[in-house]
Amino acid sequence: MKLSDDRILLRAPEPADLDFLFMLQSLDGIEGSGFDTAPVSRQQLWQYIDGYQADIFAQKELRLVIADAATGERVGCVDISDYDCRDRRGFVGIIIAPSFRRRGYALAALEVLCAYAAETLGTHQLAAIVDCDNAASKALFAAAGFKSAGRLRSWLRRGRQYADALIFQRLFC
Repeated sequence: MKLSDDRILLRAPEPADLDFLFMLQSLDGIEGSGFDTAPVSRQQLWQYIDGYQADIFAQKELRLVIADAATGERVGCVDISDYDCRDRRGFVGIIIAPSFRRRGYALAALEVLCAYAAETLGTHQLAAIVDCDNAASKALFAAAGFKSAGRLRSWLRRGRQYADALIFQRLFC
């Protein structure tokens, strides 16, 4: 079960990650990312880390910290959520800390996650919901082998308005 390459390491959240995870949860613009729909406290994050079960089949999710393979420095998080054990599919989400963006970490993390999902978990497909206006995410998922599979009208709520989203899929067989 390899969750790394020469660039990044994907690992389970640890207690030492609390402040980093809290910072990621607090970033402006994260509300449309799918990570959370309401503010999260440090206490809630602590309870999540303390009770974390890395069993995607039981929990229906797998959340991993992305770390630089050379330095061990935390650069972001990637997750598989809403995992359907019968049909072997789930949704992928990723967030990179602002100071580490545009350095290739997100693509490396998606490549490692996809290899793990396909080879170890036997996942048939992963999908991602991307805001139509998010050019960086659209380019990222396309570079990681995800194909645009359609437009979801009025899918993302932005205050009192709704925005369209694209769904990207990557099939593994």
